[in-house]
Amino acid sequence: MSEIYDRLMADMKAAMKEHDTVAVNAIRGVIAKAKDLTVNAGKDMTDEAVLAVLAKGAKQREESIAQFTAAGRAELAAAEQKELDLLKKYLPAQLGEAEVAAVVKAVIAETGAASKKDMGRVMKETMARLKGQADGKLVSRLVGEALP
Repeated sequence: MSEIYDRLMADMKAAMKEHDTVAVNAIRGVIAKAKDLTVNAGKDMTDEAVLAVLAKGAKQREESIAQFTAAGRAELAAAEQKELDLLKKYLPAQLGEAEVAAVVKAVIAETGAASKKDMGRVMKETMARLKGQADGKLVSRLVGEALP
């Protein structure tokens, strides 16, 4: 069983006792999606699967915040921000641009990538190594800049 999943379950119980409906709903959503991707599909519940659900949820909330802010809906953006902050507690720390650039350069050297045509191969390997520690947009930009 996943340690992150166990932490989510414990935190959901605590949020229920505190009557924190925002936290309960956000955590319930993550748990449901993680179960759907793993247990209901006949797979084991792993930290990687739970982290993937958390990362996707965080990205969706970031996009929602941008849209709500652009539409002048501050109250909805604030609610999404609270959920985003909650989800970020469970995600690994994000690497800085310099650290990601170092990984990108190492992958390019190892794969022998020589042009933009190799971008997909470099992206795949880099994202596999970083496993949720960097945003895909940042990695894509750095790979694009590093390849001639």
